[in-house]
Amino acid sequence: MDVSVTDLRADLAAWISRAREGEDVVVTDRGAPVARLTAVEQVSLLDRLTREGLLSRPAPGSRPRATDVPRVRAHGDVSGLVGEQRR
Repeated sequence: MDVSVTDLRADLAAWISRAREGEDVVVTDRGAPVARLTAVEQVSLLDRLTREGLLSRPAPGSRPRATDVPRVRAHGDVSGLVGEQRR
């Protein structure tokens, strides 16, 4: 649906309502398209990508745990620790 800038200003609430309902509203200035009014998705990015099949969530409990590995404790800055480990 196209709407001129003048008509958009005159009835902004109605045009926002139409966009919220999923309609794309193209704003025109002297007949040339200058902007698009679309609804903002309320769904998180991860949920949307999962729904579209572009992403799959990991199975519960499938994350490996490093329980038997001792933690490295740093006694200074990280670059010093990295240099120490590389020697």
